[in-house]
Amino acid sequence: MSTQTTSSSNETKVAIVTGASQGIGAELVKAYRQRGYRVVATARSIKPSDDADILAVAGDIADADTARRVVSTAIEKFGRVDALVNNAGIFIAKPFTQYTAEDFATKTGVNLAGFFHITQLAISQMEKQGRGHVVSITTSLVDHAIDGVPSVLASLTKGGINAATKSLAVEYAKRGIRVNAVSPGIIKSPMHAPETHAALGALHPMGHMGEMSDIVDAVLFLESAPFVTGEILHVDGGQSAGH
Repeated sequence: MSTQTTSSSNETKVAIVTGASQGIGAELVKAYRQRGYRVVATARSIKPSDDADILAVAGDIADADTARRVVSTAIEKFGRVDALVNNAGIFIAKPFTQYTAEDFATKTGVNLAGFFHITQLAISQMEKQGRGHVVSITTSLVDHAIDGVPSVLASLTKGGINAATKSLAVEYAKRGIRVNAVSPGIIKSPMHAPETHAALGALHPMGHMGEMSDIVDAVLFLESAPFVTGEILHVDGGQSAGH
């Protein structure tokens, strides 16, 4: 892993990654470090890193105080915020009429409030710098619901983020801030037990699940694509195209 740094904190780009303790989030932290970024990583149970250029901030992303601590840590310790990856999210698959008030509060808390609070603070800092990039991880279930995979709360919350992505992209296009999303299919990660992979893979036209590296590569593409904003990049084995 690269530990490239420069003499001044203000010369080295800084990324914030939410949901960073495992799975895709942890892989994104590694990938940004390999590109020479300093990283502020946050999740409920994240542990400190022995890499001085990775700062771990533990907390519930649904709580506005967590967002404040994450962004203020980035600015105080590293001097800037260049990229925000809204990776934190939860999925609760239940028939619509069986969702509880707690399910609704939990999903909207993490997926919507979690997106709102930290994105608002990050963009505020990016405005001062005159540039920045926000990318959010959503889901292709928003575009193409699957029979047998009840996903109304995923569509409600992640669909909202897709719409907000386009709105923010246009609002900040002339201010040097780009806003994009990556829309995955079902990805091999700690969320899915190996014995479920065959059935889950069959839900995609390509007949298999995606790898975490597929999502990381998509995020890094958007990071290095200065003329791309307002894009919902589908990385879903053809799921959003149809079945």
